[in-house]
Amino acid sequence: MTGPGEHDGPGRPAAAVPVPAPRVAEPPRRTRIVLAEVSRRDDRSGRTRAELAEQTRVGEALVRGLVRAQLALAVRLSLVVLIALGGLPWLFAIAPSVGRVTVLGVNLPWLLLGVASFPFLIGVGWAYVRLAERNEQDFTDLVQRPER
Repeated sequence: MTGPGEHDGPGRPAAAVPVPAPRVAEPPRRTRIVLAEVSRRDDRSGRTRAELAEQTRVGEALVRGLVRAQLALAVRLSLVVLIALGGLPWLFAIAPSVGRVTVLGVNLPWLLLGVASFPFLIGVGWAYVRLAERNEQDFTDLVQRPER
């Protein structure tokens, strides 16, 4: 073996011994196994989800439909509240005798507007949440449903 500055023979420098590069272990190749039915269903529902994520025309139409359904629900329930609570003062103005009725020593208008209105509003709020969640579930089912 020759060291640095030594010669292999007369007039020849020592031959450089190539040093092999460290070997990097390659990860094993993966094989993807997909069942045909699962693949078809996931591709179709995945395409709809991709349209939503990429905000394509179809995705925008789906989201617009959900927003429109939620808005229609909010308007309907707002009208219920407006008619129910807003109609009471009109009733008392049109029929003053109803406004003079007392229940347990308290005037009926005070009971209806001051006490009964709160459980009514809680019930309307509960109905809104329940119906809005149903709209969202219908939207989710539409997005995840396989296309035909």
